[in-house]
Amino acid sequence: MRLPKPTAAPLAGAARLLAATVRRLTPRRVRMRLTLLYGVLFVASGAVLLTITYLLVTHASSNVIVGTEGGDVSRLSRGPDSGTSVGLTEGTPPNLDAGMGNLREHAYRQHQEGLENLLVQAGIALAIMAVISIVLGWLVAGRVLRPLRTMTGTIRRISARNVHERLAVVGPADELKDLADTVDGLLGRLEVALDSHRRFVANAAHELRTPLTLEHALVEESLMDRDATVESYRSNMERLLASSRQQARLLESLLTLSSSERGLDRREAVDLADAAEQAVGIPRPDAEHRDLDVDIRIAPAPVTGDTALVERLVANLVDNAVDYNVPGGRVEITTGTRGRHAVVTVANTGPEVPPDQVERLFEPFQRLGRSAGGGHHGLGLSIVRTIATAHDAALTARARPGGGLVVEVAFPLRNDAVVPALAQM
Repeated sequence: MRLPKPTAAPLAGAARLLAATVRRLTPRRVRMRLTLLYGVLFVASGAVLLTITYLLVTHASSNVIVGTEGGDVSRLSRGPDSGTSVGLTEGTPPNLDAGMGNLREHAYRQHQEGLENLLVQAGIALAIMAVISIVLGWLVAGRVLRPLRTMTGTIRRISARNVHERLAVVGPADELKDLADTVDGLLGRLEVALDSHRRFVANAAHELRTPLTLEHALVEESLMDRDATVESYRSNMERLLASSRQQARLLESLLTLSSSERGLDRREAVDLADAAEQAVGIPRPDAEHRDLDVDIRIAPAPVTGDTALVERLVANLVDNAVDYNVPGGRVEITTGTRGRHAVVTVANTGPEVPPDQVERLFEPFQRLGRSAGGGHHGLGLSIVRTIATAHDAALTARARPGGGLVVEVAFPLRNDAVVPALAQM
């Protein structure tokens, strides 16, 4: 008959019970854990030191010097291994030999009593120092953790209303100073993000309030005009429809900006050349009205990313180049590869852009002219930057000396891409 093999369930249960017991007995406060650690280390080191001292005293030799009235001496020595031995100098009186046995036994007992006293006194001293070490460990741990308590209290007081406050820890450049500086850097980034969020909300509210005000005025005008005709109603409805389309574009841009900031949900093979061809193929009445010269030079530029977002990025760059141009101006669109990057570049003529204002154009609702004429809300380039960040692409922009802007986005080249040599930019 074969007996069933023992299972590991009881052992696993015992291990879990032991782990739970250890966690329950382990102090939760760092100060208490440091105190116990300091105390254990001191007691252990003291016990090792006393053990070494005891062993050295045990194995040390003891000598007894016996003197007589005539000046002759007898030396009684006890070695570590040979036991007790007696060495008599020449000329020792014969009657001294009779008391050597008693003297030897007395020396041995005295030696043992000294060792026992040493052991007891050392144990008492170790116990006293263990208590003292725990008290000192508690004080030292409190002193070490005091800066952490101060930083914790300051961080708890910081909220969205006073995020400008900093820990501002002064002292030597140690680990605590590095931690405080790291927290200060994090608070600085949070302050910038909160300020950007507040500006974004305020600008979005302003942009949405303008068409709503216009719509309210048109509806109110239609209702109050008792002599309104069909043509006036039609005119007001057309203006309302245009305002509604403008709001729809704004909301779509806001949703695209929000989805891009969350990151990519999927990645697929995309070619910047196809996105550029599609962007150029979109009808743009402004381009024909201004008689713009569009020059497109495309070469394969394969990347990995979200197809819709990549196409939106290129379309926004082309829209920005067309919308902010001058009559008879020029738009240049180039795609290709450079090293391990797939690059799309859009350049245009147009009004002169101050070099120090180029970076501001990529912030939401920022335009060189504050007016949102022509349905422009200042979100196009901010969406471009957000999509580029989501694809780990490098975005660079510079103002052209004669007016206009040059924007370049360099995506990481797709790993399996095989690009001809002629495609290199």
